[in-house]
Amino acid sequence: MGLIVFYEDRNFMGRSYECMGDCADMHSYMSRCHSCRVESGCFMVYDRPNYMGNQYFFRRGEYGDYMNMMGWNNCIRSCRMISMYRGSYRMRIYERENFGGHMHECMDDCDSFMDRYHMSDCMSCHVMDGHWLMYEHPHYRGRMMYMRPGEYRSFREMGYGGMRFMSMRRIMDSWY
Repeated sequence: MGLIVFYEDRNFMGRSYECMGDCADMHSYMSRCHSCRVESGCFMVYDRPNYMGNQYFFRRGEYGDYMNMMGWNNCIRSCRMISMYRGSYRMRIYERENFGGHMHECMDDCDSFMDRYHMSDCMSCHVMDGHWLMYEHPHYRGRMMYMRPGEYRSFREMGYGGMRFMSMRRIMDSWY
């Protein structure tokens, strides 16, 4: 079970809202959110309602001024709890949309698609097992996207048209 506490103002000030699961629209609980504390579990937070927009991964810890830390100019509007997973990890990444082009099957972290697979672009994937984070730059930097088991036929159609994913890592149970 996860628990994240959101605060209206920086440094855990103002009204707060405790959340133990997914929340598609935080506006109904508070008008703004500028800091949070993760008591347990892992969460993806989003700068738009309904799990849209920029994403950021939060694990246990305090985030007193996350907007400066992440370079956001908007506050958290929705969040999704990431359930703990203790199994094997498997994902297929594809060079083109709709599972086209070169395919590589991954079972561990990859800090650079270009270095490991000689792949300059990843435009679709199929997550068979585990929970993953994909990053826009090598070495797990830049904007990120949470991937849970399922088919992702087109990152462009998901709203990531101008973004290239260049590294990925597993969300491990040791992160909880």
